[in-house]
Amino acid sequence: MEEAKGIYVRENAAGRLSAADRAACAEYAADYASYLGVAKTERRAYAEAVRRIEAQGFRPLEACATLKPGDKVYRGYHGKTLMAAVIGQEPLLAGLRVIGGHTDAPRIDLKPVPLCEKGGLAYFDTHYYGGIKKFHWLVHPLALYGVVVKPDGSKVEIAIGDKPEDPVFQITDILPHFGAEQSGKKLSEAFDPEDMDVLIGSAPDPEADKETKEAVKRNILRILGETYGITEEDFLSAELELVPAGMPRDLGLDRSMIVGYGHDDRVCAYAGLRALMDLRGAPRHTAMVLLCDKEEIGSVGATGMDSTFFENSVAELLARRPAEGIPADLAVRRTLEASRMLSADVCAASDPHFPNADSTGNMAKLNAGGCLIKYTGSRGKSGASDARAEFIADLRRVFAQDGVVWQAGELGRCEKGGGGTIALFMARYGMDVVDFGVPLLNMHAPWETASKHDCYMTYRAYRAFLGE
Repeated sequence: MEEAKGIYVRENAAGRLSAADRAACAEYAADYASYLGVAKTERRAYAEAVRRIEAQGFRPLEACATLKPGDKVYRGYHGKTLMAAVIGQEPLLAGLRVIGGHTDAPRIDLKPVPLCEKGGLAYFDTHYYGGIKKFHWLVHPLALYGVVVKPDGSKVEIAIGDKPEDPVFQITDILPHFGAEQSGKKLSEAFDPEDMDVLIGSAPDPEADKETKEAVKRNILRILGETYGITEEDFLSAELELVPAGMPRDLGLDRSMIVGYGHDDRVCAYAGLRALMDLRGAPRHTAMVLLCDKEEIGSVGATGMDSTFFENSVAELLARRPAEGIPADLAVRRTLEASRMLSADVCAASDPHFPNADSTGNMAKLNAGGCLIKYTGSRGKSGASDARAEFIADLRRVFAQDGVVWQAGELGRCEKGGGGTIALFMARYGMDVVDFGVPLLNMHAPWETASKHDCYMTYRAYRAFLGE
């Protein structure tokens, strides 16, 4: 079949790949799945990203006194937020080419005082993170990941549930025979988040006498102490997350899709990193990938996109490759304003079972490539940055030159859909920003679905943009 040549499509294009591209797509998907299986939390996503870019010759920015074209550098913050860049031939004042995404995902967090016993069973008390359908998280095996920080500063890494020999955890649900009252409630009221406690044990401490209160909780504390050296008070300075247990898998007899936890938004984070690492030599403009935390709860906090991490990082770059004769603060502002960015976030793919959610003719489809979303927001585009037409036209040219298969869409029917990304936080600098990412089925569910073809074409789009 004829290879697709940088076309905007509205139909399934997976069968149009050349033999060489089919092989490249398969290799890309396999490596992405290996990344996704490791990057179960934002901390692990950060650590895996740093491991990969360091293997490609990227150096910490603070170790560099000056910068020249072709240098590969990175800067991290709190082990969660990452900036990586390849210095371009043009001065920084000519603007950056930025791929910006996030590595947090909806999940179940432990509360600061999580350990409790009820009815002879031990539980973790939880608080959900991000937009979820609560019932999606019931009864599935869950894994526990995170870090416990001791008062002396030492850290205990926790990773339980994904090795074959590991135990798993579970949020239980009532059986159908007893569920008439639950079934009669509205879906939004049937599952109280305060009842989403995670079952972690049922056996009492074998050394406790029969009169000991909360003997099951005591047994869990004994196991935690013996295995990890942590006490109940140590939970106060811990970040522990419950995520689906299990690794990404091929979906479908044709193996054309990947099902896994955290596609939103690690599928775009990986694509950006891979695109940056695959650049050869110094690009014309400095190419940058920016991966942040907290997007699922509004991009807030010191590690979110609404922080000053990005502009601070640009200031650090300029300090090592200064704009002669221009005050430092003004140079940062001019560099930001001259920059261009793809907000690398996923979008909703059309699901034939839910046609009433579709914006007719404007919904992303699986296997039609990465999706450009000119505006997000909700209702009357509230919260959108709404990219200008001139920028979109330039992207059309760039994609065509590199043979990228892509599509355009929006997030659902007017006043039914909508959503936000990091685009508006970057657009405030005056730079051109538009969303471009992988369409997903089951977005924000414990297991999300992506097309291998779309993952690969999104990477191709990012690579073309960075190397323009």
